[in-house]
Amino acid sequence: MGESIRSTFLFATPTWREGVGRLVDFGDALTEYNRTSTPEDADTRAAAQDWLAVGDELRAAMSLYRHRDS
Repeated sequence: MGESIRSTFLFATPTWREGVGRLVDFGDALTEYNRTSTPEDADTRAAAQDWLAVGDELRAAMSLYRHRDS
């Protein structure tokens, strides 16, 4: 069903160059995280994104099921 963009909320997706640079980033200096005002806000937003991703997967599964019976 594919990976949802919702699952990458808490960390920044690297560019191609940054991905290549990570091959030699032994000190983990290139890792970046998206910031929120409080840890609780981060938890709330992450939990909401998780449930939205679950909903996406359920809708995709139900759509496949409906089309299979058609």
